[in-house]
Amino acid sequence: MTRLHSFAAAVASLALAGVLTVSASTLALAQSPTEQEMLDALKPEVPKTRGLTIEPSIEPSEAMTERQEFIDRIRKVKTRQLTLGERKKVATIAKDRPKIDLEVYFDYNSSRITSDARPELMKLGRVLTSPDLEGSVFLLGGHTDAKGSDRYNQSLSERRAASVKRFLQRNFDISDDSLVVAGYGEEELKNSDDPFASENRRVQIVNLEEKPVAQR
Repeated sequence: MTRLHSFAAAVASLALAGVLTVSASTLALAQSPTEQEMLDALKPEVPKTRGLTIEPSIEPSEAMTERQEFIDRIRKVKTRQLTLGERKKVATIAKDRPKIDLEVYFDYNSSRITSDARPELMKLGRVLTSPDLEGSVFLLGGHTDAKGSDRYNQSLSERRAASVKRFLQRNFDISDDSLVVAGYGEEELKNSDDPFASENRRVQIVNLEEKPVAQR
């Protein structure tokens, strides 16, 4: 086989690999971030003013209590997938939470994590077990591109997010209820201009912890 043929075969092989982005930060990092960059991106922020991002008809303490009760409820879900309503609510909460983008590679049309993904996930596991993030609850939200049926993409996104959770639990001492799994299929495309783009195939990692509002 010529070098040209070998190169073409390698490119074809990469095209068949499932690429997912672990999303959990307001700043998307173009290259593989360091552990310190991951940690900084996932640290919860303390609001400096009362009423910041809080529904106008609800007192801040009441809104925070309602969200915390919801997070406490879904983190105990073990024997079923989240309902559509639960997925939408946790997605709304996640929009204002710390995030970071990582690439996680899966086999094509599969939830099996490839060897190429292991170093980044090991790095992520060390970050999630940092004392600076102690007590946090993290969302693992699976996303796909627009290829395939809605039903298939929903199932695949759930299975891939669950695979990331199993990997982190198998390799790190992370409690089961500290990782919430949700599948979103193609509902929330990262690149809506190109529904088939690779960046749409991702697993979102979000720190759901909410710090109390600072008193003035």
